Amino acid sequence: MAAARRRNSHVQRQRACADSLAEFVERSPSSFHAAAAVADHLASAGFARVEERDEWPAEPGDYVLLRDGAVVAWRIPEEIDDTAPFAIVGAHTDSPGFRLKPSPDRVAHGWRQLAVEVYGGPLLNSWLDRELRLAGRVSLTDGSTRLVQTGAIARIPQLAVHLDRQVNSEGLKLDPQLHTAPVTGPENGPDARSIIAAAAGVEAEDLVAWDLALADTQAPAFLGSDETMLAAGRLDNLVSVHAAMRAIVDTVPSGVIPVIAAFDHEEVGSGTRSGAAGPLLEQVIDRIQDARAVSPSHRARALGASWCVSSDVGHSIHPNYPERHDDGARPIAGGGPILKVNANQRYASDARGAALWAGVCSNAGVTTQPFVSRNSIPCGSTIGPITATRLGVSTVDVGIPILSMHSAREVCAIADAHALERALAVFLAGGWPEHA
Repeated sequence: MAAARRRNSHVQRQRACADSLAEFVERSPSSFHAAAAVADHLASAGFARVEERDEWPAEPGDYVLLRDGAVVAWRIPEEIDDTAPFAIVGAHTDSPGFRLKPSPDRVAHGWRQLAVEVYGGPLLNSWLDRELRLAGRVSLTDGSTRLVQTGAIARIPQLAVHLDRQVNSEGLKLDPQLHTAPVTGPENGPDARSIIAAAAGVEAEDLVAWDLALADTQAPAFLGSDETMLAAGRLDNLVSVHAAMRAIVDTVPSGVIPVIAAFDHEEVGSGTRSGAAGPLLEQVIDRIQDARAVSPSHRARALGASWCVSSDVGHSIHPNYPERHDDGARPIAGGGPILKVNANQRYASDARGAALWAGVCSNAGVTTQPFVSRNSIPCGSTIGPITATRLGVSTVDVGIPILSMHSAREVCAIADAHALERALAVFLAGGWPEHA
């Protein structure tokens, strides 16, 4: 009876985590919305907002900084040594898809369309025949910016099978320039600037520029008779951002300074002021130590003892394409978070990192699975190697296994999302194995 109650309680916690994740995805159609949603959630949990142009407080407390589509949060315990290590969780807020061009309108053959540019490496076909919205940030003539999102205004229509008789036998071939411009209606309909201005609540002439993405309007959905799978857009990598956001709130740090950093632009190389290859995290750590009056020697010692967990999704074995996966590493959705390893340093994990992650997962009571790519199919990369290179901090790459990565709609097991959150909470609290 007691075991059944414990199981029911565990399932309820998994579902509560998944419900929260689904709501977070709904609130985060762009990287700017995701970063703002994290900052708002943490502010409601008592984190104080700090601005880059202000003097930062020296006293212990919980703090959050927003920079464009990135967000960093940290907690300074009441009593902490000058050489205390940082426990850093890194993730990213952006996803592959499409961005609106500066000249946003196209008119062709009686149809009004949006001029868009491919962002990152999306599965182009997954964006076809979906009701799409615009979401992101606009700049106004008064110098201000604001977040905007429209309703369902666009669709990328697929060519009918009658006009492409070979599509099912020879495969769909899409030219990114010719075949992916979304239709918004007949050519006498409203132009893009009018649509954006209406969503922003301003006049069209008030708009100066925008950072806007296409986003799917379909809500997240739970799959299966027992609803143990979650289908949604942007799980890569909002699932990690969400887990880190919740984990740092639940953390009672012991001997460490917990930090979460959700960067933008990972899908296009991270080389921006809000990306992992930029100075954001290094600047935050420097200013934390400046505010605490930590000496250069103690700073170096603190970073030398610090760890970064780079959390991003990986591939679950695909049951229809098992030959595309490594024979010895076949992570399954629902089998727990993954440890990502690559000999060519596309991931930053090494033996020490593997030991750290194994210990953290053990302390959290969750299982972990190895992930390595097939030799003939090179893997992608993450912020892990970038963060390790910029800061010199020991780094390990982890995540959860999903299906349909880089699709407009991806799928994960809710058990994995919950297990990742639990493991990150232990890591951020300093629950590391001895000699980590």
